[in-house]
Amino acid sequence: MQTKILLAEDDETLGFLLTEFLLSRNFEVHWAKDGVEALRMFNEDRYDLCLLDVMMPALDGLTVAELLRNRRPDLPVIFLTAKSLHTDVVKGFRAGADDYIIKPVNEEELVARIHAVLKRTGAEVTAAGPGNHTVYQIGDYIFNGEKRYLQFENDRMDLTEMESRLLKTLCEKKGHLVSREVVLEKIWGRQDFLARKSMDVFISRLRKYLSKDERIRIVNVHGSGFVLEAP
Repeated sequence: MQTKILLAEDDETLGFLLTEFLLSRNFEVHWAKDGVEALRMFNEDRYDLCLLDVMMPALDGLTVAELLRNRRPDLPVIFLTAKSLHTDVVKGFRAGADDYIIKPVNEEELVARIHAVLKRTGAEVTAAGPGNHTVYQIGDYIFNGEKRYLQFENDRMDLTEMESRLLKTLCEKKGHLVSREVVLEKIWGRQDFLARKSMDVFISRLRKYLSKDERIRIVNVHGSGFVLEAP
């Protein structure tokens, strides 16, 4: 299972970037654009950790954290904020924060802090994609789905779980169309705008990874899906 994160961030650009980055690091991310939406999503699902922007419309992050902690006292919470005053940090921890990150956010630091909080609170979830147990030949590449790597001659590249699952899905139907809807449901579990944008980013990554063999193509069939073409 993947660690499921509830991200509450009203800044459209930052929210999108953080969602994309965390997805690429094997987290499952649900993005709420204000405190009210965060509460609604919290009531409809179960999360392993919350990332809360302090300054949000309708309900601020401190209030959201208090409401969430009333329901689940053990829920790990990390605050994201542009504020750096000592009094604001104290308020954050009094509201139940496990950590506190000042904007602009360094994505690598954020991931490190997420893992540290999950480990400290005992909420760490081990990510393991189902069915990754097959070795594929893709042109001059070897793809090991279980160990999640691509090998070209003596060069080996480790893949993330999401990259591996996506490539495996394409390999299973090599030479045939895989619909966008199938990919979205199988890998992302949803078909909204963010999931579609994320899928396109991952397809571009796989094309780059496979570019050493010019015979390999991941063809985008407009409006339909993708075809992995390889000898």
